[in-house]
Amino acid sequence: MFEKTFFKTFFKHGFNEPIQVNYWDGKSEKYGEGETKATITMKEPIPIKDIRKNASIALGEAYMDGKIDVDGSIEDLIVSAYQKSTSFIRDHKYINFLPKQNHNESTSKKDIQSHYDIGNDFYKIWLDKTMTYSCAYFENPDDDLYDAQMQKVHHIIKKLDPKPGRTLLDIGCGWGTLMLTAAKEYGLKVVGVTLSQEQCDYVNAQIEKFGLQDQAEVRLQDYRQLGDEHFDYITSVGMFEHVGKENLNEYFSCINKYLKDHGVALIHGITRQQGGAYNGWINKYIFPGGYVPGMTENLDHIINNGLQIYDLESLRRHYQYTLEHWDKNFNDHIDKVKEVMGDDERFLRMWDLYLKTCAGSFKAGNIDVMQYLISKGPSGQELPITRDYMYK
Repeated sequence: MFEKTFFKTFFKHGFNEPIQVNYWDGKSEKYGEGETKATITMKEPIPIKDIRKNASIALGEAYMDGKIDVDGSIEDLIVSAYQKSTSFIRDHKYINFLPKQNHNESTSKKDIQSHYDIGNDFYKIWLDKTMTYSCAYFENPDDDLYDAQMQKVHHIIKKLDPKPGRTLLDIGCGWGTLMLTAAKEYGLKVVGVTLSQEQCDYVNAQIEKFGLQDQAEVRLQDYRQLGDEHFDYITSVGMFEHVGKENLNEYFSCINKYLKDHGVALIHGITRQQGGAYNGWINKYIFPGGYVPGMTENLDHIINNGLQIYDLESLRRHYQYTLEHWDKNFNDHIDKVKEVMGDDERFLRMWDLYLKTCAGSFKAGNIDVMQYLISKGPSGQELPITRDYMYK
């Protein structure tokens, strides 16, 4: 009886859109006025102590285990929860535990490999053919994913105003599309670093395929171990979310260290306009060690390390669209996912939930993605005086 009373209050204050909850005892309740936007079915009660410990983890695990089902858009349900000030997502009394984090070099390598080394065959199924696992750039909302990812790559490189023959370091190079495009189409000499063996092997194969051995190099190496090397340009996409709050200053210190005088860096990553945050469920199951820094937090580290901002751009809506594409691809090819990864219903529900809830989080404005164009020396000293050059 107490459990039912708890969950009635929990759901009543959880969303700003009308929902229906089907409880484990066969009874249903509607919360909110108007047309029901989603129906949540609880097949069994979740221990209240788990909800109070960390509601995100408890609800995420219940969904993974099939104890909760949702009829309706999970993405929109997440948006509705963020729009309600009393919801479990925003109320700190439901966030009393977060997984422990450690960001030394060995742990960072283990964390990265736990996510990115699931296998290239898995990611090939639902990413586009560029194998780009970061926010795309939609010049038009109906662009297909491949075009949007290539537009993102060119948008980033163009912001650097690159000159052929100069050098580029790509920190956290992923499957190499950005660094290889910079080599092939912009004439740059590039070095990419990653902690993922799967990514490193893939990029090496691409370098050989395109005959770029004299122009491109990929290393299985921690970005902190580059020694005294210096570069004209640095790019880093979707990387600083992995370094941990305690290492953000070191990360930007390394940007400063590796840039030549008047060098330019384009740093692209998930951030929050409201300040830094963790998510317990994502930390535990998707990105161990993940931390989304606040926008002003990053700006402080940039400035404190002798760097200056020349341009700052939000791509929040672009990441919402990107995740919606990924989730559609994932579900459209679910049989192929099962063929590659095995018919593990918990794994499949976990990844689907991750893609949908992240899309909702971007849509709600809880998280953002920013491109920080920074220079070593006076802001934009060697860049064009207006932004027009970025769009030519």
